[in-house]
Amino acid sequence: MKKAQKGDDKAFLKLFQQYEKDIYRMAYMYVKNEDDALDIVQEVAYRSFKRIETLKKPEYIKTWLIRITISCAIDCIKENKKVVQLKFENEKFMQAEGEDISLSISLNQLLNELNEDEKSIIILKFYEDYSFKKIAELLNIPLGTSKSILYRALQKLRKQAKEADICD
Repeated sequence: MKKAQKGDDKAFLKLFQQYEKDIYRMAYMYVKNEDDALDIVQEVAYRSFKRIETLKKPEYIKTWLIRITISCAIDCIKENKKVVQLKFENEKFMQAEGEDISLSISLNQLLNELNEDEKSIIILKFYEDYSFKKIAELLNIPLGTSKSILYRALQKLRKQAKEADICD
């Protein structure tokens, strides 16, 4: 870590590669497009390499990288300003074995209706299994706010699911 912080690009690359899959998965959850997710991974590598010396506590490297990833993904969405529909061939990233594909696609469409804060918290809590404390840390918000946003998002999802006749 110290070598990476001192500008050793090989040390940084080795460190970054440990978290590359997590970064890609998080980016993909936002943009639902392989090419954009790969672009985000590159952007995260670039931004994190340029700013690695600002990381004060090395034990938080993953949290720091995920925070950069979320920021880059939101930037990408804002730049594109387009709705990206989930493609069947990409469903494998979102679908558990034996899960109903049409239900999974419907849930992802519902997720896209949430605002960025709500969507971030749902993804971090249910897809990445982060604790509320970790979510609050990643998004730089108070713990209570992360819980409130999650419950508000869940209420919206329930309401939308009923309106779409996905659940009872």
